[in-house]
Amino acid sequence: MTTAFPPLPISSVALKELRVRDDAGNPPRPYTDGEGGAPLRCCLRSSTSGERIALLSYAPLRRWASRTGVDPGAYDEQGPVFVHAEDCGGPAGEHLGYPWARPGALRVLRRYDSRGHITGGRLLELPDDAQAAFAHALAEAFADPGTAQVHVRAVEYGCYHFRVDRP
Repeated sequence: MTTAFPPLPISSVALKELRVRDDAGNPPRPYTDGEGGAPLRCCLRSSTSGERIALLSYAPLRRWASRTGVDPGAYDEQGPVFVHAEDCGGPAGEHLGYPWARPGALRVLRRYDSRGHITGGRLLELPDDAQAAFAHALAEAFADPGTAQVHVRAVEYGCYHFRVDRP
């Protein structure tokens, strides 16, 4: 499935750094996933039982801001994300749509401008056609010409899921 607003995994450059020291300054603690189901931000899929993964602290806006030369100020935040303990090559095959899009899930879409400041947000309860709902909510977000990127997070834990950049 191809989308007009493709979700972006954590970049390979950031992953290489995070696998040495995360954005909170901690070394990774890889482990073997005994259950599966962890949302992997490196390849935008859920883990399977037996995979080596790590739970790391990640600051997506801070990393973007350092590459673009802006200061997000108080909007900088970090939180836990699951990634493969080793390089996995990123998402497999063609773009597979929006990950973790199960009906009934609550997501927040936070809009950021080119300065890294929040310019708005939207709560989205995913309906049966979650892919279409994401596409509509992202089109709505990018209808604002000031929106440079959108972060999608889970409402329940505030977990960062993925970023979408202005097309």
